[in-house]
Amino acid sequence: MTEHSGAMGWLTDNKIPVGKTAKQMFDWLKENGRGFFDALSDILQGLIDGILWLLQSPHPLVIIALFVALTWYLQRSWKTCVLVILGFLFILNQGYWKETMESLTLVLSACVVCMAIGVPIGIAAAHRPRLFAAMRPILDLMQTLPTFVYLIPAIVFFGIGMVPGLIATVIFVLPAPIRLTHLGVSSTPQTLLEAVKAFGGTGRQTLWKVELPYALPQIMAGLNQTIMLSLSMVVIAALVGANGLGVPVVRALNSVNTALGFESGFIIVVVAIVLDRMLRIGEAK
Repeated sequence: MTEHSGAMGWLTDNKIPVGKTAKQMFDWLKENGRGFFDALSDILQGLIDGILWLLQSPHPLVIIALFVALTWYLQRSWKTCVLVILGFLFILNQGYWKETMESLTLVLSACVVCMAIGVPIGIAAAHRPRLFAAMRPILDLMQTLPTFVYLIPAIVFFGIGMVPGLIATVIFVLPAPIRLTHLGVSSTPQTLLEAVKAFGGTGRQTLWKVELPYALPQIMAGLNQTIMLSLSMVVIAALVGANGLGVPVVRALNSVNTALGFESGFIIVVVAIVLDRMLRIGEAK
């Protein structure tokens, strides 16, 4: 018993400094990378302001008409268009238009960043199996680490507001487009690749003429997942000062306001349903 106690005491007394090391790393990054983080913050804030201006400046009915037109272009289904109209009119009726546009700004900003980073990385990983094998633990960590943990370095580097909410969202969402792009490109039939090679196709031509068209359904699925996962982060992003539908949810939680919580939560569900139906590419109508 004494031997076991001594072993346990040695184990607990010699704690691996995980938290201390992380703090030192973040302190070093904050001290030496201030210029980079400030520039990144300015770029992301500009992206957010631009999208927010596009969504909030026109009349709500104009925005609804644009979303319906996009839905018709993607789906060619009048039923889906009616669903989109009813969803947005319900949001207007409940008085959450401004908050919805702010949340859509966060979602669209996250889509721009995640797809711009995730698709090229997914293509590179599909062409280099060792790279994907090395990336896989990192992608698993990004998806399994509690999302509240992302908020701490986001606040340290970027302060309070929409930018840290966007950073936390991107870290959580980014593995989805990477994995699905990798899956789509790597599953291109070998016969197609051999045919292109036999006709003298270059690597660039193979990518643009064969691999990307074949992987397009998976890439679109990655975009859909990016939007849904980003929307799931709006409440958590509100904890670091991001505007949107997460704000009334947090307010309802703090005041134990059941009516406000159900109302704002139901609006998030409506937005998720509308966006999901809009982006179901290639399904039977």
